Amino acid sequence: MFKKGLEGIALYGGSFDPPHFGHKMVVKEAISALSVQKVIIIPTFLNPFKSHSYYEPEQRLEMTKEMFQEYDSISVSDFEIKEQKPTATAMTIAHFQKRYEVKYLIIGADNLASIDKWYNFKWINEQITWVVATRAGHEANCDKLKDYVILEVNVDISSTKIRNQLTKENAQMSINEMSVEERAERIVTFLDSKKAEELEVFNLEEIEYIAKRVVIANAISSKHAAALADQLKKELKPLGEVFLHIDESEDWVVVDLGDILIHIMTSDARQMYSMEEFLAELSAGKFSSPHIL
Repeated sequence: MFKKGLEGIALYGGSFDPPHFGHKMVVKEAISALSVQKVIIIPTFLNPFKSHSYYEPEQRLEMTKEMFQEYDSISVSDFEIKEQKPTATAMTIAHFQKRYEVKYLIIGADNLASIDKWYNFKWINEQITWVVATRAGHEANCDKLKDYVILEVNVDISSTKIRNQLTKENAQMSINEMSVEERAERIVTFLDSKKAEELEVFNLEEIEYIAKRVVIANAISSKHAAALADQLKKELKPLGEVFLHIDESEDWVVVDLGDILIHIMTSDARQMYSMEEFLAELSAGKFSSPHIL
């Protein structure tokens, strides 16, 4: 089945409409669990089972490249997008078999119900081992698959939820069509998924201050705080957020998005500086002029 001497890879195709941290979790788990040298991610020009995509193919390609640019063992291919038409998975596998030992094909559990309707499914089933990423609300029934591996991914990998919070203008670096409240909620949701703790949002829109919202989060350590800020930038910048400045100290990171300030700090620093008390008094109008945090 496999060609000896070639680099072993796993393929992960999909619309990535848009790409998000759920996709990243799938790929990271795959690299950890599978015996391959590389995972190749292949954004579709158009899913054969869909009539359109929300974002344009080139937008999705660039967002996906940016999301995974830090990983040496991950590459993003423009093969299907360059085809300028819906491309069957069987054709993509055949294309990459010319150069690699295609060992695995990564799919979401939501694909299993209709997997046998894929073009040339029987051939695909003989060529590769399926890697099935679990997904809430979808049973991982792999009866139709000859060989498979279950990839336990405890995040919602649906792009639909993210699209429901975004507009095309967001993807083009404009955030005017998304309310500051929705953006703050998105930030809190992301930080919570990355194990930030004691998350709070303060609404300062009615007073004279440098930001409309202030988000506070506890980090496990100073390294965790810096990592959270870095992950925020990598995940949210492709979705439209403009990062004006990130200021780091020994136990505190401040991320400036203009109308939203994000404070990520250790628990000790948060207690020492009494952030909640200060912001509560500020929002209640107890200070006559803005204070810089």
